[in-house]
Amino acid sequence: MPPGKANDGRLIELFLDMLAAEQGAGQNTLDAYRSDLEDLAAFLGHAQTSLAGADTHVLRAYLIDLDSRGYKSSSVARKLSALRHLFRFLLAERIRADDPAAILAGPKRGRGLPKVLSIAEVDRLLTTAKTMADAPGSTAQRMRAARIYCLLEVLYATGLRVSELVSLPIAAARRDARMIAVRGKGNKERLVPLNESAKQAMAHYLAALAAHDDGRQGEAPRRAPPPKWLFPSSGDSGHLTRQHFARELKELAVAAGLSPRLISPHVLRHAFASHLLHNGADLRIVQTLLGHTDISTTQIYTHVVEERLKSLVRDLHPLAEK
Repeated sequence: MPPGKANDGRLIELFLDMLAAEQGAGQNTLDAYRSDLEDLAAFLGHAQTSLAGADTHVLRAYLIDLDSRGYKSSSVARKLSALRHLFRFLLAERIRADDPAAILAGPKRGRGLPKVLSIAEVDRLLTTAKTMADAPGSTAQRMRAARIYCLLEVLYATGLRVSELVSLPIAAARRDARMIAVRGKGNKERLVPLNESAKQAMAHYLAALAAHDDGRQGEAPRRAPPPKWLFPSSGDSGHLTRQHFARELKELAVAAGLSPRLISPHVLRHAFASHLLHNGADLRIVQTLLGHTDISTTQIYTHVVEERLKSLVRDLHPLAEK
């Protein structure tokens, strides 16, 4: 392996260690940074330079190369953000005496509005999920139906990120719980309230889960220990995966007569935020509930509400142009 390539790998790992230790970056974030920065290092290697020796000219050439490879502007912007963070780190650590990425300009891109379901569409999803949860079937079928209903109710009641939702501890389902503690990005903890519908869905799901576990353990020589997670799984993580929940949610969308292309856990998080704002919630409160560090991230939802109000005036106002 060429010395420059080996050294680049070491610098990338040092940077990732800093993100994990000082900023509490999660594994998904670290994997994304690693992928982007290894792509940059490979380009620099072909250009006969390295992270320690790269100048602004070669970094601009890298951005041009990304464009020629067909990357979308959003992907180029993400990779540019990663390399900017890296070179600021190298400067702060005195590995470099300058920051060649400081004056780089990223691709211009408009900030797209998030997809948002209407209140009626969310009601259809919830009604369909509850009907399926109340339907007769085997203990396994009832448990899976109760689980998707519980996931949906809790997600729409709290606006949790999908990673936060699937990794909720079993303690989150305490009978007297009015709030649940959630550990989000940067290992920061916040409290989110639970409404009565979500608590009832949790109780229904836990009963179905207990019946399912009792049926399985009746065949085993010893009882299994109580689960750590609210949504346990036999996978490596010990809890339901984001991908599994997303698949089940799309199947539910089909059953509810909605396009699965428009439905995802993140879309329901968007619905939670936009519906709160539409009904007069304070932007700062929504920011806190969503766990956004910067209120500018939350402000995207005000645009959703504005667009909806504009369409209502255009379509319903008696003086609107026909």
